[in-house]
Amino acid sequence: MAAVVAIFAVPASGALSAWTRQADIAERGAQVMPFDLERTTHIFEPRDDGGVQSVVADDPSDAEQIGLIRSHLQEEADKFRRGDFGDPATIHGDAMPGLEALRAGFGHIDVRHGELPAGGQIRYTTTDPTLVTALDDWFAAQLSDHGSDATDHAS
Repeated sequence: MAAVVAIFAVPASGALSAWTRQADIAERGAQVMPFDLERTTHIFEPRDDGGVQSVVADDPSDAEQIGLIRSHLQEEADKFRRGDFGDPATIHGDAMPGLEALRAGFGHIDVRHGELPAGGQIRYTTTDPTLVTALDDWFAAQLSDHGSDATDHAS
């Protein structure tokens, strides 16, 4: 009888907690986001006056993912305009950097949804430097949490 040996790749020391967190984020994200995280990419681009959060299908001909991205980002933009950041909190936790300031200052942030050829985006604009910093922190937390499913620049 042949023995079966299973080999699992475990990240190097110090990376295990980040690897575990990203797995948790992906699991919670699947409960909130209707599109497939493994078939899409999140892009978090800080700007001097806020930032742009985009999600694009990895396959630009994937009409199903593109439709799911666009409808989800439209819903999220509507919620964010009302100060409802519940979905990101569900995925990343209530203590995520920047979240408290965004909830408190939502009325001073212009939130606009837009379509991209392979997905959609939310543009955040504010003249309040505290909120720009909060957006930067919020973007950095999401970028870290989404790991290889995210980037800080459009390709």
